[in-house]
Amino acid sequence: MHFPLLPLLLNGDSKALARCISLVENEAAGYEQLLENLPANSHTRIIGITGPPGAGKSTLVNELIQLLLEQGKRIAIIAIDPSSPFNYGALLGDRIRMSQHFNNHDVFIRSMASRGALGGLSPKIIEVSDLIKAAGFDYLFIETVGVGQSEVEVAGVADTTIVVVVPEAGDEIQTMKAGLMEIANIFVVNKADHSNADEFVKNLRLLAHTRQKDNWEIPVIKTVATQQEGLPALIDAIALHQHQIMDNTERHAQLLTEKTYQLIQHRRMKDVDRRALQQQIQQQLNSGNFNLYRFVNTL
Repeated sequence: MHFPLLPLLLNGDSKALARCISLVENEAAGYEQLLENLPANSHTRIIGITGPPGAGKSTLVNELIQLLLEQGKRIAIIAIDPSSPFNYGALLGDRIRMSQHFNNHDVFIRSMASRGALGGLSPKIIEVSDLIKAAGFDYLFIETVGVGQSEVEVAGVADTTIVVVVPEAGDEIQTMKAGLMEIANIFVVNKADHSNADEFVKNLRLLAHTRQKDNWEIPVIKTVATQQEGLPALIDAIALHQHQIMDNTERHAQLLTEKTYQLIQHRRMKDVDRRALQQQIQQQLNSGNFNLYRFVNTL
């Protein structure tokens, strides 16, 4: 099959990339063949940004973009937004949050709706990430929905996962969710100009030290994103982690296994229609003969 958009995509054409993403999101005819023809290798660094609401994730990404542009980098951002309950569209617009970069040809910004997906991501995040990698960007930032501390799926997509927290958010170190601790490759304490920040950072560093894995001690970076404080140190920490994992074939295989598992899971669930399920359940409830486990086994 001929893919007229593919050469343009591989040449870094942003319009072609946007069209390819739409084809994949809408599962248009031929989208699977397009994905199968993407190149295997890429230098794109995928950075996941997650953490509780109000931590300043968008501001942090916005300021990181500015610094990386000054270094001559090309940057893509996927901002996962909470879905509208009516049409499953993204409620928050990328233009609002990162408008100063919207017309820069070295920046590609896309809002994607979570569409009710658990884990704070979009169901097509893996495929869209691979399209962006094929377009030759230096960095891809994936910013998840701020739904609390349960959004750990980003670690199955990103090479480096940054967990952003703030001292005043009520994030007691001892009660921080284990899942969030497990996925962090880098901790960022944003709004670090607040009075209790130093004590918070000290305790988080102690805890991060106990979670060392793969010979990588999780750094805790203090930032004040609105003033660009601490961001050069964060960029250095990202580069150091990327260098550390570059030749780690076991970690690479683990990441690909997680992506494969998610893709298989999504495809097997593809034909499950929630509305049809409800109608079948309603019929059995009306007959007074409904058993949840018997019903599941019939599917």
